[in-house]
Amino acid sequence: MNTGSNGLEVVVADGAKPAQDGPAAPAESGQPAERPLGSRAPEFIKKRRTLHVSWQVGVFVAGLAVVSAGVAMLVLPGPGWVVIFAGMAIWATEFVWAQLVLRWTKRKVSEAAQRALDPRVRRRNIILTTVGCVICAVLAGLYLWKFGITLPWKIES
Repeated sequence: MNTGSNGLEVVVADGAKPAQDGPAAPAESGQPAERPLGSRAPEFIKKRRTLHVSWQVGVFVAGLAVVSAGVAMLVLPGPGWVVIFAGMAIWATEFVWAQLVLRWTKRKVSEAAQRALDPRVRRRNIILTTVGCVICAVLAGLYLWKFGITLPWKIES
C-alpha cells in the first residue's frame, strides 16, 4: 500500500519548480511557504519499515477516533467541525492525501475570510442582520401585544 509518505511525488504544471525536501523556503509571492509533503515521523522510525508501518497504523487509528468523535458531535453537543479538522491534522502528520485536503481547506477558508472582509459584503451583511433584528423585534412586539407578558400555557404549582 502506497501512502505517499516514503518519498516526495510532485506533479509539475506550468513550468513551476517542484517542492524540495527539507525546511520550506519562503515563497516569492510574499505568502508563507507550505511545508513539503510526506511523513513527519522521526527519522529513526522512518528508517525501519516495520516501525514506520506501525507508526502509520497508530496515526491512522488515532485520527480515525478523533474524526469519528467529531462526526458524532455534528448531531450531539460539541464542536463537531473543529474536532473533525483536528483529526484531519493528525492524519496530515503522516499521510499526503490528508495534507492536500488540509491545504485545500485552508485555502478555501482564507478566500472566504477575504471575501467577508470586502466592504460591500460587510455592508450587505450588516443590512441583512439589521433587517432580521427588526423583523424579530416586530414579531416579539406583536406577540406581547396579543398575549401580554403571561405565558400561553398554564403551569400548576
